[in-house]
Amino acid sequence: QLQLVESGGGLVQPGGSLRLSCATSGFTLDNYAVGWFRQAPGKEREGVSCISSPGGRTNYADSVKGRFFVSRDNAKNTVYLQMNSLKPDDTAVYYCAASSALLYKSCVLRDEYTYWGQGTQVTVSS
Repeated sequence: QLQLVESGGGLVQPGGSLRLSCATSGFTLDNYAVGWFRQAPGKEREGVSCISSPGGRTNYADSVKGRFFVSRDNAKNTVYLQMNSLKPDDTAVYYCAASSALLYKSCVLRDEYTYWGQGTQVTVSS
């Protein structure tokens, strides 16, 4: 059974850092592009970052460029999202998602992903 499980969320002060993990199972991560999305209360879900396969090309939303960094460790079946210089506006539930249809293509920040995790809450507040 294909699964994605996010972890690493929590409460952090503005300017702090968190690293989210997306642990996958039931499929070969090498064959999937992975995206990170977030949804704040009362707002639509938005794409934050993504990483392609093969090659590991990355893409970021303008709002997080230079602060967030996505990486993948296929051997560990895990994708990471390093979030630095966090702001209150980054508060949201963060989701990872995977798509085999994007294999060999540039990943996208649109909802073109097939498999989704359950999300992890990130709260940035003093």
